[in-house]
Amino acid sequence: MTKPIPNRERLIFALDVADAAAARKLVGQLDDAVQFYKIGLELFMGGEYFTLLDWLVGRQKKVFVDLKFFDVPATVAAAVRQLRNRGVHFTTVHGNQSIMQAAAEAKGDVKVLAVTVLTSLDRGDLDDLGFHCDVEQLVLSRARRALEAGCDGVVSSGLEAQLLRQHIDSRLLVVTPGIRPVENRPTDDQKRVVTVAQAFEYGADYIVVGRPIRDAADPRAAAELIQGQIASSVA
Repeated sequence: MTKPIPNRERLIFALDVADAAAARKLVGQLDDAVQFYKIGLELFMGGEYFTLLDWLVGRQKKVFVDLKFFDVPATVAAAVRQLRNRGVHFTTVHGNQSIMQAAAEAKGDVKVLAVTVLTSLDRGDLDDLGFHCDVEQLVLSRARRALEAGCDGVVSSGLEAQLLRQHIDSRLLVVTPGIRPVENRPTDDQKRVVTVAQAFEYGADYIVVGRPIRDAADPRAAAELIQGQIASSVA
C-alpha cells in the first residue's frame, strides 16, 4: 500500500560532504530539486552540524539525522531526546531490542528508523561479523523487532523491501539506500543495490541517493532526473 507521501519528498539526498560550507553550496545548487536531506557522520565530524541542521529546517527542508546511534540504552535515549522539537524528521539507531526501545520511547516528534543490514555488506561480510543466517532472514528479524520496539521504520536494501512488504505490518516505513540509477562502479562500496524503479516496485517509501547526484556534472539535473523516475514509479 502506497503511503500518502508527496512524491518530491521521497528522494532523500545524502549530503555527504566534508563541511557545512560545502553542504550549503550544494543545497543552493540543488534548490527545489531536493526537499529532503540526510546529514551523517562526515558532516558531524566536520563541525557546525546543528547549525547546518537548523539552517536546513529554516529553508523548509526535511532533515534525516543519520548518526546510527549505538550505545547503552540510556545513552541512546538521551541522544535521541536531544533531537526533539528541532524539525528533525528521521533518525537512525543500531542495536538490540532494548536499544531500539529506548530510542522509540525518547523520540517525541522524531521518527526512529532501525538499521537492518547495511547495503555495503554482503554474505561474506555477515560471515565475518558472526551472523550465520541469510541476509533476508536477518532483515526480517530486525524489522519485526524494530516494530515491536516502537520504531517507525527501517533502513533496508531494496532487495529486501519486497520481503518486508509481504511479511511485516504495512505501517512500517521502508527507507532504501544503495540506489544506483546506472550500473554500479567497481570502486563503489555499495554492494546490495537497486535502481529507482526497482526500489519502489519492491515497496520502498523513500530512497536515499548520494554519489549519483553529488558527483554528477550537473547535480540539480541529476536530482530532477531521479525525481522524474520516482514520479513514474509511484502509483
